[in-house]
Amino acid sequence: MKALLFIETDREKILGGSLELISSVKALDAEGTALIVGNRAAADTVADLGIPVIFIDTAADCDTLTEVLSETVKEQNPDIVLLANTALAKDIAPRISARMCLGCVSDVIGMSKADGKVIYTRPAYGGTILENIEVEGTAVVTVRNGSFSKTEAGSNAGVTEKKVEIPASAVKAKIVDTVKEISESVNLEEAEVIVSGGRGMGNPENFKLVEELARVLGGVVGATRPPIEDGWISRAHQVGQSGKIVAPKLYIACGISGATQHTSGMSGSNYIVAINKDEDAPIFEIANVAIVGNVTEVLPVMIEEMKKLKGKE
Repeated sequence: MKALLFIETDREKILGGSLELISSVKALDAEGTALIVGNRAAADTVADLGIPVIFIDTAADCDTLTEVLSETVKEQNPDIVLLANTALAKDIAPRISARMCLGCVSDVIGMSKADGKVIYTRPAYGGTILENIEVEGTAVVTVRNGSFSKTEAGSNAGVTEKKVEIPASAVKAKIVDTVKEISESVNLEEAEVIVSGGRGMGNPENFKLVEELARVLGGVVGATRPPIEDGWISRAHQVGQSGKIVAPKLYIACGISGATQHTSGMSGSNYIVAINKDEDAPIFEIANVAIVGNVTEVLPVMIEEMKKLKGKE
């Protein structure tokens, strides 16, 4: 089984979800090849992870990337084409699928093999159920960030540079300006520690405890929808089905009951600590450590203890 991985970069670094694609290929015991466009340093980095890389430096936007990826798929003839589930990939994947008459599965959170076929698992109906999908022939698949671990370094597999001629007719739109949004400065998806607050924090003053604990731990602040809608924090911090999908090493849920819309966005975390005064809160079902108590009393103690530990380092 052959897999082609589109490793997305922002011209400066590799996007975290893209590196997880390498682990997903290894889980399927497939032969993987990575495609990287426009960032030679990133190509060398991925090659060091033990996967051969095709490097092309002739594309920069959705139209030209679609052309490059389509030509590479024709040449490599893979069984699976994998992309991280980013905004760019959501544009590219269906275009390649339609252009080349391939199957397309989006927002995949798991892959397995059964009877020689790959089963793709994805959430449906707002994350309330999971559905398993099979695709006849080559499948173009976008994988949700946080669904797989980032792979460790291996032996260098080498980089092959290629050129793809892009006809002028392939360019349908021209980017005249790019505006950096505030959300770009809140990197929830690549954070190793996230401290999130929910409705149970009570008010904006109490929510500052969440921000302080995140600061002490060197983490990032997350939130459920209610604090955002009440104006306690900006929407860039939202974790969940309608926000960011995250998978940090440590996730601390403060005053969060555990509605499916939120837990579907953070259940891939390595270690979950939940604080809630309701001992029957659904969040405790997925937590590694459950603290039953008033979050406004528990957090000040945690903050002080963390400061003491930090002082001893």
